[in-house]
Amino acid sequence: GINDGSGHRCHEHPYTGIDDAAAKRIESLSALLSGTYGVADARLITALCALGEGTAHIAVLMTNYVDHTYAGSQNASGDEQLHLDIDCDNAVFAAIRQSGVFAIAASEETPTETDTSPPSHSSSEDNVFSVGFDPLDGSSIIDANFSVGSIFGIWPGRGVLNRTGREQVAAAVSLYGPRTTLCIALPAKTTDRGRPVVFEVTLVKNRTCWELSRDAITIQPAGKVFA
Repeated sequence: GINDGSGHRCHEHPYTGIDDAAAKRIESLSALLSGTYGVADARLITALCALGEGTAHIAVLMTNYVDHTYAGSQNASGDEQLHLDIDCDNAVFAAIRQSGVFAIAASEETPTETDTSPPSHSSSEDNVFSVGFDPLDGSSIIDANFSVGSIFGIWPGRGVLNRTGREQVAAAVSLYGPRTTLCIALPAKTTDRGRPVVFEVTLVKNRTCWELSRDAITIQPAGKVFA
């Protein structure tokens, strides 16, 4: 019931056309992070773009999955794993490994601290990140065609165990519904705005670029329903 974080696919599902547009997607999200939100750390921008790439590939998997079969295993939370869970986990791991800025990753499907640093990477903790994520939150309702998502947290240095949310340098939530969106949360220390910011981008133009769809997201102090 534990995936290995290799980034390999357990089923063959083509990412038709999605890889060809990777450079455009990365360019569009990088421009928003650096230009609009003042993220100066180029490596953090690369890290967030990697999560965007994982999101784009999961969106393709979601669109092309028809037979929602079980893998015959359970994850560490005791949930029955779909082949889709494992494929989405591998899609994120592939993007993380390709980015070259993550040293450690762990997920609900790969619940161990997995070394994702490239072979030539230095051992310094000053220029690497670690990420914890759930690649497909809500997969148990896939058959009902409800919206599902991915959840990510990024920490500086090596390791995700015994870390707190306050230590994070960024967090993100992807949502796969009528639109594919990515909400990114940045603490004040990672932007030039002097305060925390949360914004939403949407994958548009046949999944070739990210476009700002909500420039600031806040939770109202009171309300009956948050959605």
